[in-house]
Amino acid sequence: MIQSAEIIDNQVQVILSGSIYIEEAKQIQAKIQDFIEHGHKRVAVDLSAVDYIDSSGLGMLVALHKQTLKKGGCMKISGIKGMVREIFELTRLTKVFGVE
Repeated sequence: MIQSAEIIDNQVQVILSGSIYIEEAKQIQAKIQDFIEHGHKRVAVDLSAVDYIDSSGLGMLVALHKQTLKKGGCMKISGIKGMVREIFELTRLTKVFGVE
């Protein structure tokens, strides 16, 4: 679920929480994609309050990452811990994203 999504210092900053399954992933993708389509190409996603993310959530993050790269921007992920960190490491997505 999206706790907040706002533009700070010309960067979209998104804070997510809870578990991210297919329905949440669709909502999150639509919200962030709207920012990207309006010219914002730098995105920071804070996952510190996320306790689980499934494959649709991971796919959503990868798709958004590709969109920012196509626009000449970047997407950073921060706050991954616990099971979410394990999932990112297992899928090697820690190497894809600028994970902080």
